[in-house]
Amino acid sequence: MTPLEIIASALGITSVWLTVRQNMLCWPIGLVMVLLYAWFFFDARLYSLVLLHGIFAAMQLYGWWQWRQGVDDSGRRPVSGTGTTEVAIGLGMALIGGLLLGLAMDRFTEAVYPQMDALLTAFSLLAQLWMALKRWQCWVLWIVVDVLYVGFFAFQDYWLTAALYGVFTALAVLGLREWRTAWKTAP
Repeated sequence: MTPLEIIASALGITSVWLTVRQNMLCWPIGLVMVLLYAWFFFDARLYSLVLLHGIFAAMQLYGWWQWRQGVDDSGRRPVSGTGTTEVAIGLGMALIGGLLLGLAMDRFTEAVYPQMDALLTAFSLLAQLWMALKRWQCWVLWIVVDVLYVGFFAFQDYWLTAALYGVFTALAVLGLREWRTAWKTAP
């Protein structure tokens, strides 16, 4: 456990909690967190996760911009849902992208666990995109991904990060409940 991991974990919990609460500060705090975790994962030679967190940095900016668009009377962008076609296409693209990224990481880098790392990366990107678009289904995908990350990090003895993803899982359950309620009760 390093100071970098501790700081990134604390910022991660704060960012996700603010996201659940639909607070715009989730985006700048999340940006700092993903940059710190990119550094951490680079040191751990989990290159797909480095790539993921680099893209997450851009997605933090995109999410911040998206949430400022189409705000309602409360000053927030309303939560929306996504159709089964969008879900199927998104999941299919994440699977294909993850498999291709895993092959590339296996062939061209010394990455550890390249396939699992890449698949979790691809599905995390999809969940983050849905979050930026305020689709309540992002939380369902985050629950699955976060549970898998708990095992992935525990297997590698990154206990603080595994615990962080356990907290993320609990927050995702809360986020699912709150965002789905907001979606159902929207005018």
